[in-house]
Amino acid sequence: MLNSPAPEFTPHVEWINCDPVTLGALRGYVIVLGFFSAGSAWSRNLLADLRYLQRKYAGALQVVAVHCPKFDAERNPRLVRKLVAQLDPGVRVVHDPNFVLWQHYGVGAWPTAVVVDPDGRVKAVTVGDMHRDELEAHVSGLVAEAGLALEESLLPTLNPIERDTAVSFPGGLCINDHYLYVADSGHHRILECSRDGRVLRQFGTGTAEYNDGTIHAAAFRHPRGLALVRDILFVADTGNNALRRVRLVDGDVFTLVGGGRAGQPSGGVLDLGKRVALSQPWGVAAADDRVYVSLAGNNQIWMYDRGRNSFQFVAGSGDLALADGDADKAAFAQPAGLALAQLMLYVADSGASALRSMQTGTARVQTLIGQGLFEFGDAVGVRAETRLQYPLAVAKDPDTAHLWIADSYNNQLRKLKLGGSEVTRVEVSCKLECPSAIAAHGGALWIANTHAHEVLRVDPTTGTARRLPIGE
Repeated sequence: MLNSPAPEFTPHVEWINCDPVTLGALRGYVIVLGFFSAGSAWSRNLLADLRYLQRKYAGALQVVAVHCPKFDAERNPRLVRKLVAQLDPGVRVVHDPNFVLWQHYGVGAWPTAVVVDPDGRVKAVTVGDMHRDELEAHVSGLVAEAGLALEESLLPTLNPIERDTAVSFPGGLCINDHYLYVADSGHHRILECSRDGRVLRQFGTGTAEYNDGTIHAAAFRHPRGLALVRDILFVADTGNNALRRVRLVDGDVFTLVGGGRAGQPSGGVLDLGKRVALSQPWGVAAADDRVYVSLAGNNQIWMYDRGRNSFQFVAGSGDLALADGDADKAAFAQPAGLALAQLMLYVADSGASALRSMQTGTARVQTLIGQGLFEFGDAVGVRAETRLQYPLAVAKDPDTAHLWIADSYNNQLRKLKLGGSEVTRVEVSCKLECPSAIAAHGGALWIANTHAHEVLRVDPTTGTARRLPIGE
């Protein structure tokens, strides 16, 4: 397709966060089309790169992100609008539910970026993530060749999708006998609350930046997973591709591992933790000196050892797949939420719509629920027949042998009894909208009802839910 005219947008697409545009109207600019799926960690890395390029080359570059769904739920434009608002990509987004543009451009994988010159001809194609430098070389070369001027004030006009709320897209929860911690992901901050939802402290400025420091100076970017060990709160700072810690005695924030930009991690003792690259840390679970991190963009589980100040590989070949086995023989597909129970780590393996377990001593991985990357649905019963759709969280009830699963795209809460073979659906009195985090404590559940911008306290025996007035 190189050097051929770029196909025009069709009327079969839906513009999500902007007024409709045509390629013809963008003639004279360098154009990058990014084909992505909202649930894909690799796609989210591409969106971060497109946001960076759009800002750096404003006035000369026009970026359009084309959403093509993997999951059935992602065909729904209402969900896509929610996901785009949650991701806040900073570029125009168009929804292509029937893969019309995907076929016209000959795309074969998520994510794919297509570079178009000012004359409307395709000049380059990249497949996969972590190609920022290559994309920028193409863009800068075409900008220079055409003599285009840069002007920051000429960023595209994007329409607001969601109204501002007290809590925005909560993506992580952690609880103890006294406090509830909430990753207020859309507001780029961590909230310390009473167990009934009264805000006591805020960690982070609330701006999407990457700064260590005091409680009033530190900054996060779309934080998600949380884990608590005594007076230390560990944070999967997803947008900054970093593992951070909050010292609760004074609120000081420090980066343990990660450097802001996505990459493949390397293990060993950490002299300067910021130099170790991570890709899309989504979940964290901790006990004593062990802090497990799910790296959705690397399809792996890694561990930070507090005593040794080291970061080491635990499990996952790195392939996007569903495969059991020991350590690097096993494969994950965007591991998300984690739950640690004695010698077992449970993993919500979102891309495979699966629930996995890993023995912490041997790193042996086993599939409890799930059949493959495209085997998803909405069914309960025996584990072999159960189908989930993009589960993002799992929690172990400390007082029972139950695992609670946030079946996110099915907007459901599931329960699995350890040692048992049957998965059940738990009816909740409030409507669930893409629940993305669960905490279990003292016979109750706290659920991040992410797309409803709220946290619920649920009685698991009756399903009665009460909305917490966080920040109100």
